[in-house]
Amino acid sequence: MSSIKKFQVTFDCAEPERVARFWCEVLGYVAPTPPEGFATWDDFNGSLPPEDRDSWFACSDPSGEGPRLFFQRVPEGKVVKNRVHLDVRAGTGLVGEERLATLQAECARLIALGAVHVLTQLADDENESCITMQDIEGNEFCLD
Repeated sequence: MSSIKKFQVTFDCAEPERVARFWCEVLGYVAPTPPEGFATWDDFNGSLPPEDRDSWFACSDPSGEGPRLFFQRVPEGKVVKNRVHLDVRAGTGLVGEERLATLQAECARLIALGAVHVLTQLADDENESCITMQDIEGNEFCLD
């Protein structure tokens, strides 16, 4: 049996802080306080060599239950569909029309944050329906 109980999800992206703050809004996560000795993240970034500025950012679940999300700057853009994606569980415990209405309302909220609606999949079993979306850098995720 594995002793691993916590894990981190890492995103490759062009603008780590921007993408991290998007996911903070989606999930109710929080950004960490700036490193000791710095009043703001801008102050911290300004202390780094130019090539290291804005190269990463992280956020975490304030309850401590969800995984930490880490965002790292990479030079290449997204080219193909993600091999791993997040399922954002917005409709858990709901069924039928109430579940679909909740998913649609959450989809609208995320579009206002900059997400893109890709596809709504209505399954025969209403509890399996989901909405495929993309975050602000095109990474796919599902609302279910």
